[in-house]
Amino acid sequence: MKTRIALLQVCTLISVMFAAAAWSSGLPDLIEKIAPSVVGVGTSYPPRQPNVKGERVVYLATGFVVGDGRHIITNAHVTALPLDTDNNQSLAVFTGRGVDATAHPARVVREDEEHDLVLLQIQGAKLPALQLGNSDAVRAGQDIAFTGFPLGMALGLYPVTHRGIVSAITPAAHPSANSDRLNSIKIKRMRSGFDAFQLDATAYPGNSGSPVFDLSSGRVIGVINSVVVKETKETMLASPSGITYAIPAKYIKPLLSGVDSVAP
Repeated sequence: MKTRIALLQVCTLISVMFAAAAWSSGLPDLIEKIAPSVVGVGTSYPPRQPNVKGERVVYLATGFVVGDGRHIITNAHVTALPLDTDNNQSLAVFTGRGVDATAHPARVVREDEEHDLVLLQIQGAKLPALQLGNSDAVRAGQDIAFTGFPLGMALGLYPVTHRGIVSAITPAAHPSANSDRLNSIKIKRMRSGFDAFQLDATAYPGNSGSPVFDLSSGRVIGVINSVVVKETKETMLASPSGITYAIPAKYIKPLLSGVDSVAP
């Protein structure tokens, strides 16, 4: 009996090792498919237009292509920053890599402030779009990865992928110790009772808006977001906690509903 149990344990261990090796070996191919759909989000000035800070472009966050190839999902707090309208600074989406990145003027199509999501639109050639997965089926312990541009201004526009697991499914707004810490958005979140995914992979400033994808299908199940949970600016560069949060992808679908030319 002991021999049979030991043999069963060995077989189980081998099965787990093979399963882990299978998705690990497939990850490079998956990244090659995901990366072209991941874009930078920030601001830009027209060519030869003077500006105050001496910067032609500013990378703020990550986004990813959805629908018809001309729509981008990112976090709403990213696009809420004031623009230097006197010098024609505009919202922009960046494609390409490094010094060859190209800025595309972007406009806000729809915004979901409660879930901190925004849908942008750009003109020009269509980009490869990512497919949305079933975020309601996500379970704690599930293998995931996310691709984005951490510290984009410092490191350049080169996609970086982190992998990990869904550590927990947790409320997006934690109870406040006293009423003076409550605001209208936080109250809405507490009433709606929506959950976010807690991940064990570290995200940094610039990762906001990165697509979180399932390793078995490559479909997007969430959007990296720390601000919506912590109610503070991203400060993980100074003291990384190793904990990252993502908004479930199901909240993207209402933003796409009824938008002209967006594929289902």
